[in-house]
Amino acid sequence: MTLPSLRAVLFDRDDTIAYTDPGVYREAAAWLAQTFGLETGAALSALRDQWAARALTWWHLRTDEDEAAFWAEYGTELTGRLGLPAEAAAQLMTAYPYEAYMKPVPHAREVLTELRARGLKVGVLSNTLPSIDRTLQAVGLADLVDVAVASCVVGVHKPDAGVYLHAAGALGLPPEQVLFVDDKLDNVEAARALGMQGAQIDLTGQAPGALHDLRAVLALVPEAVAGAD
Repeated sequence: MTLPSLRAVLFDRDDTIAYTDPGVYREAAAWLAQTFGLETGAALSALRDQWAARALTWWHLRTDEDEAAFWAEYGTELTGRLGLPAEAAAQLMTAYPYEAYMKPVPHAREVLTELRARGLKVGVLSNTLPSIDRTLQAVGLADLVDVAVASCVVGVHKPDAGVYLHAAGALGLPPEQVLFVDDKLDNVEAARALGMQGAQIDLTGQAPGALHDLRAVLALVPEAVAGAD
């Protein structure tokens, strides 16, 4: 069903237009083994354990400087897990920074390109760190995104109403003219409560009623937006 009033599509990032590639963890572990003479399996376990320990401890970060300090501390902790000297942290975090673990989901660039060709704005709203622009650049999508909003910068996170309203304001549109796409149903329902159109996406194909392919978004938007440049 096409939603004719739409003028923008606002995407979540993780597991919607990009994903964390487990293969990069294996690549990083192999690099650690070769560079520092570690056992690959132990290096892989340390990488996973460090992320599990710190993955949700960054909600308070607001600026690029805050994030840089976080990753410096993260690297020092990781080298400690690996039994490496602290000075190895900078080398490790330069070789495999946060964004290196991300890849675009299938058809992401194709879909975003088509949305813009139809005259729609494209936004990204993610519960993430201030470096959202850098991550979108890393997955090859930054040039197709009009507005990228990191919840940490705003200071509130999905499903809080404030972060959706902030994103709609950044797009220059009322919520009613925005389609929000996210893999988490709670986040989609929060957007709908504000008047946005909402669609859940589940690229694993398991959630009933969800979109299972990013290209399905194209069927929800008009072929052309009236008055668009």
